[in-house]
Amino acid sequence: MLELVELTKDYRNKPRAVDDVTLRLEAGVLGLLGPNGAGKSSLMRIAATVTRPTRGRVLFDGVDVVARPDVLRRTLGYLPQDFGVHPHLTAVEFLSYLAAVKGLSRRSARRRIPELLELVNLSAAAKRPLGGYSGGMLRRVGIAQALLADPRVIVVDEPTAGLDPQERVRFRTLLSDLASDKVVVLSTHIVSDLETVTDDIAVLAGGRLVHRGSLDRLLGAVAGQVWEMTVAPADVARVQAGHVVTRLIRTSSGVRVRVLAPSPPSPRAEPATPDIEDAYLGLVR
Repeated sequence: MLELVELTKDYRNKPRAVDDVTLRLEAGVLGLLGPNGAGKSSLMRIAATVTRPTRGRVLFDGVDVVARPDVLRRTLGYLPQDFGVHPHLTAVEFLSYLAAVKGLSRRSARRRIPELLELVNLSAAAKRPLGGYSGGMLRRVGIAQALLADPRVIVVDEPTAGLDPQERVRFRTLLSDLASDKVVVLSTHIVSDLETVTDDIAVLAGGRLVHRGSLDRLLGAVAGQVWEMTVAPADVARVQAGHVVTRLIRTSSGVRVRVLAPSPPSPRAEPATPDIEDAYLGLVR
């Protein structure tokens, strides 16, 4: 079990990044959502023992890892949002270096690295210098390094940024397989990524936890408040000024607008079934 208890993080001359957040996590995937500046990355860095909270505790199986970070680091896989590599090393060389840092034996590393490169679809590029990799390929190297030591806790920040749709599906499948016996914390801006991997969602806004629960509970918060209507292109700005607009689709007959509102925003508006993006925007806005 990983427990984040009453965590607060302050930075000098900046608004509070994390404000009294408590989360208790067991095996499975927790999807962490929030707008830019909500405090997600700060919370992830605290959970990964990269930075210390101003106040609060992080407990792993009952041990306070703020005071004893090595207890968690030995069994942690972490992919930060800004993941750097050595451009002159190949993927095999880079992962071998990180395996040594993590304390894996050479024998274990020689067995584990090809498995991971196959898992993230990089076997064909394993001996190419990382400086020639695309952004999506580098992200896959980052995913592989997070899994090197077969961790019990996996913390990944925007793991699918830069991945194409096929790679995102591959990664979601991988996360689902891993989560049966591991604690996985997944922070993302891609709301649709969460629908297929977890039913446990937390939403941060302004550093505070504004939702923790199932997808059904999240959707229930905007039940009866989602509407769709078609308007002329010239009227889109007016609708956006008066309502929370979650989607715009241009059609041959005008612009199909999806709106959050407690009552119909127009006599022409039709009720729509809420989805996760509607619920998320309703919470954070």
